[in-house]
Amino acid sequence: MSDTPSMVDTASRSDDPLLADGHRPASLPPLLTIGTVWAPKAPTDPRDAGVSLAVLRDLALKAAYTVPQFTTEWTARQLCLPQVLVAELLEQLRTEQLLEILGSSGPFGFRYAISGRGRERAARLLEISGYIGPAPVSLEAYTAMIEWQLARAPAVTREHVAESLSELVLPEEDALLAGLAASSGRSLFVFGPPGNGKTTVGRLIHQALQGDLWIPHCIGIEENIIRVYDAQLHQPVDGADRAPWSIDRRWVKIRRPLIIGGGEMTLDSFDLTYSRSLRYYEAPLHLKANGGTFLIDDFGRQRVDPHELLNRWIIPLEHRIDYLTLHTGQKFQIPFLQSLIIATNLDIQQVTDPAFLRRMGYRLHLAAPSPERYRQIFERYAGRHGIPVPPSLVERLLQRYTAENRELRGCEPRDLIERARDICRFTGRPFALDEDVIDLAWRGYFGSDPKAG
Repeated sequence: MSDTPSMVDTASRSDDPLLADGHRPASLPPLLTIGTVWAPKAPTDPRDAGVSLAVLRDLALKAAYTVPQFTTEWTARQLCLPQVLVAELLEQLRTEQLLEILGSSGPFGFRYAISGRGRERAARLLEISGYIGPAPVSLEAYTAMIEWQLARAPAVTREHVAESLSELVLPEEDALLAGLAASSGRSLFVFGPPGNGKTTVGRLIHQALQGDLWIPHCIGIEENIIRVYDAQLHQPVDGADRAPWSIDRRWVKIRRPLIIGGGEMTLDSFDLTYSRSLRYYEAPLHLKANGGTFLIDDFGRQRVDPHELLNRWIIPLEHRIDYLTLHTGQKFQIPFLQSLIIATNLDIQQVTDPAFLRRMGYRLHLAAPSPERYRQIFERYAGRHGIPVPPSLVERLLQRYTAENRELRGCEPRDLIERARDICRFTGRPFALDEDVIDLAWRGYFGSDPKAG
């Protein structure tokens, strides 16, 4: 895709925005500004891409292996590199008799086909690494970029926190503690009986994080490729796929990520996943969460002893770094720069220890709601759906909780109202919260045995 004139002019006049504060990490990729936003600047020379020429040539050759013929522009799109840079790579491959020119393709490129010699070379390369796609960035560039962005991220204010938690009815101190964790970037340990909003708080407080983030499609460590961008977990900013070629398309602009892991996690979930069939790596969840929020839900219910998981997090929480291991045994360091939220409804004495809790930034106990807060939750949820609540209805519910010796839970007003909606829809009556409907909703939710509480 070609640049628009205004973007070309703006970018060409703009200096690297880091020079304004006089500090530029050596590994940070060149940056440019387009209007009021900044972006990583596309390299125009293979030697400026931050990874070895051999890696780029091999990647172009493997891409060529997948199609009968191709153009310079097609290869540029596959590798997410500028066409002028890719043209140089392809010319080197042609000089080595790995590609053949079939003809011209527009004013700036050619049509190619892979040669027999190139096909043999590509087959050997695919046995080493099956990765075909956007060119990688270096680990050093990724680390410098994530650190630089987070150091300049917009501050989280009390207004941001209040807006993100507005759908909940929380005690003021609970909202304050959650906000402090979000604004400081420190970790948050949320505990308490089930059904009182621990997971919901973790999800909603993430919305207080402001700004977007550039992350790479993948990271290259020598010939090893680690895929970072995940279309299932990361949300690209609108228009990111239409970025001008002056921007380095090896990077994707995303919303700050929210990554959630639950009871399915094991210790292996926190290390690289190597695909023996594809022969490249998938980044672990906490690497994909960098710059955003990593929520570990249902802590203590994983398929591994909780204390083993705690030991796994000691170094990241203490030093804001982590270490990963390639299948060759080589270890390398990555940044651990995210808001870690751990939620559990188990006894914290059984699933934690003092050394771990000391390293958590904040601890938040979400207790069962008081009768007054239960009433507020019920009325607010009903009001959100435009359903009036009869004056005596909540009082009758509270009496029933007492009679059946049930503990109040913050999720139950919503659950009872939703079951009342099911009943009205099924029986063909207008949605209303009368005593008959709520009574049936209660029995359908709790069962008819009062001892069940």
